[in-house]
Amino acid sequence: MTTTEPATDREPTVGEPTGDVAVSVRNLTKTFRRRRGFSREYDDVSAVADVSFDVTRATTLGLVGESGCGKSTTARCILRLIEPTSGQVLMRRRLDGGGFDTIDIVSADRAALRALRSEMQIIFQDPLASLDPRMKVGDSIAEPMTVHSRMARDERRARVAELLDVVGLNPSHGNRYPHEFSGGQRQRIGVARALAVNPGFIVCDEPVSALDVSIQAQVLNLLDGLQKELGLTYLFIAHDLAVVRHISERIAVMYLGKIVEMAASEELFSAPMHPYTQALLSSAPVPDPDTERQRQRILLGGEVPSAVNPPTGCRFHPRCPIGSEEEICRTQEPPLEQKPSGHAVACHFAEVRQVYH
Repeated sequence: MTTTEPATDREPTVGEPTGDVAVSVRNLTKTFRRRRGFSREYDDVSAVADVSFDVTRATTLGLVGESGCGKSTTARCILRLIEPTSGQVLMRRRLDGGGFDTIDIVSADRAALRALRSEMQIIFQDPLASLDPRMKVGDSIAEPMTVHSRMARDERRARVAELLDVVGLNPSHGNRYPHEFSGGQRQRIGVARALAVNPGFIVCDEPVSALDVSIQAQVLNLLDGLQKELGLTYLFIAHDLAVVRHISERIAVMYLGKIVEMAASEELFSAPMHPYTQALLSSAPVPDPDTERQRQRILLGGEVPSAVNPPTGCRFHPRCPIGSEEEICRTQEPPLEQKPSGHAVACHFAEVRQVYH
C-alpha cells in the first residue's frame, strides 16, 4: 500500500509525542506454528501480540524486556525478515514537493520491498556471525551497493574506504577478513555495512550486548554521532537498561509479546507505572552504595508464562504483586492507555498503587 498525505500536523498515537514520525507500527502480530514433540499436532506460539508504536524521525526508540519477550521478532517483522501474521508497518517518507509518501512494508510486493531495503537496515547482535567469513570486509560492505545502486566498481571502492573511515577504522582494513578483527571492530564493520546504501531507518538489535563494557561505550558514541550527523532514525533493542537510557529519547517496555509501558526515557526511569517496569528498574544496580542500600528490591515470583498458552487478562498478572489478587487483572486485558503523567501504560491499577521507590 502506498499513499500520499499532506505535510500537516496529526494527532499523536498513544504514548507518542507530536513530531515527524518515520515509522508507524500498527497492531503487529506474529504467531509461529510449533510441532508438539513427535506428534502430528501443532501449537500456536504468540511471539508478538498486537504491538503498536511510532518512531519519530531522527530519534531513537528503545525497546526493552527480558530474553524471549519478542523484541527481536518484532524487529525482524518490521523489516520483513520474518513475515508478520498481521498488522501494518507504515514507513513515512518526505517528498521533495512537500507532504509524505506512506508505504506499508507488510503488504508491499516483492519489487516494492526490494526497493525499500535501501531505506531500512539492521545491525545484528553478533558481529562475527553476521559477516561472511569467506568475504573480505570491504566486499561485505560493498555488497548492498552492488545490489541496490548502479555505482561503478571504483565508486564502490571509494565509498567503502569512506565508510570505514567514518566508523573509525583504517580504509586499508577493507582487504582483511572478519576473523582478523576484534569484536568491537567487527561491530563497526556491521555499522558501516548498514550505512552503505544511505538508509534513513536502522534497527539496532542488541548491537553491544556481545561486547566488553569499554567497547560498548565506543560503539554507542559512534551510533549517537552518526545519528546527529546523518539524521538517522533508530529502533534500539536491548535488555541492558543503562544502555537504553543512554541512547534513547523514548523507551517501550515489552513483556510476553506485548508493549506494557511507553514513555520518555527520563520519565520512565523516574516514575515507572507498570509493575513489570518497576521490577526491571529495581533489579538494575546503582553505582551509589547509599542509594543502593535504601532502594526497595522487587522480586517477581514464578516463571515467565509460555507463549503457547499465555495467561488470560493481563499477561503479567500471575507474577504481579497487584494483579494476582485482582479479578479484573485475571479476566480483562488492560489496553495501552495514555495517563495524565504523560506516558502510556497497560495496567488496571497503574495510578492506584505504586510499589517502586
